[in-house]
Amino acid sequence: MYLVSGATGNVGGEVVRALADQGLPVRAVVRSAARWEPVEHVEAVEADLDDPATLDPWLDGVEGAFLLPGFPDMPGLYRKLREAGVVRVVQLSGSSAESGDTANAVTAMMLDTETAARESGLLWTILRPSGFDSNALRWLPQLREGDLVRAPWGEIPVACIDPADIAAVAATALTNPGHEGAIHRISGPRPMLPAEQIAVLARVLDRPLRFENLSPQETRFQLESTMPQPFVDAFLDFYVKGSLDESPVFRTVEEITGRPPRTFEQWAEAHAADFR
Repeated sequence: MYLVSGATGNVGGEVVRALADQGLPVRAVVRSAARWEPVEHVEAVEADLDDPATLDPWLDGVEGAFLLPGFPDMPGLYRKLREAGVVRVVQLSGSSAESGDTANAVTAMMLDTETAARESGLLWTILRPSGFDSNALRWLPQLREGDLVRAPWGEIPVACIDPADIAAVAATALTNPGHEGAIHRISGPRPMLPAEQIAVLARVLDRPLRFENLSPQETRFQLESTMPQPFVDAFLDFYVKGSLDESPVFRTVEEITGRPPRTFEQWAEAHAADFR
C-alpha cells in the first residue's frame, strides 16, 4: 500500500495515477473524500497533514509514502510514518535547497523538510524539481478575460518539468531499490521564457495570446497581496537578486524512467481542456 499526500494537486495527483496505473494499491490523502472521483486501485482518505495525528486511521499496511514539503511538523509526520511501519518515503523538495541559504524563507522550508526526511530512520529519496509546467495554470484568470497575460519574471528562463515526469520518478523510487539516500535534481528538456510558453499555448488553443512583463513595482505589489512578507522577500531574492537559476537541464528523468522528459508543448496539448 502506498500513501500519497496532495492527491488532488498537480504533482500528488500524478503520483496517484502513476502508481495506480501499475495496479498498485494507493491511499490518496484528500481533505474531502466526498469530492473524490473514484479511481481503480485508489482509496481516498481524509486527513490534514498539518496535524499528523489525522493520519492515524490510514497508516495500517502502508509501506511507502509520497510527501509534499512544508507541513508545520515534518519531524512529527515522519515519526508517525516510522511508528506505523512505513519503510520508504519519497519527499518532494525544491531546487533552491541546493543553495543551503536558510535566510531565504522558501529555501529554509525545503531544507527543514529534507532534514526531517534524512533524520527519519526511513529509507528516503528527495526530489528537487525545477518549476512545474502546470504553473502556467496560474494564468487562467487572465486567459478567461482576454488574450493578454501580464505576469512577473518575463526575463527568467526555467527548464520547467511536467508534473507527470516528477511522478514517474517518484513512483520508480517508491517501488524499486537503488534510490535510497538519493537526492534527484530533475528538470524539463529545455529552458523557456514565459513568453515562449504563451506562444505555445497560443498555438495549442488557436488564440492570439500575448505576454507582457510586469514592472518591478507591479511585481512587488502582486506578491505582497498574495503571500506573507518573508516569502515575498524569498522570491525577490530568487528572481531579482538572481540567487536561483532553474535554467539548467538535467538528464535525471530519462536516466531513471528510460524516456526523455515531456516538453512543455506535450504538456500543453495534454491539458488544453483546462484552458478552455
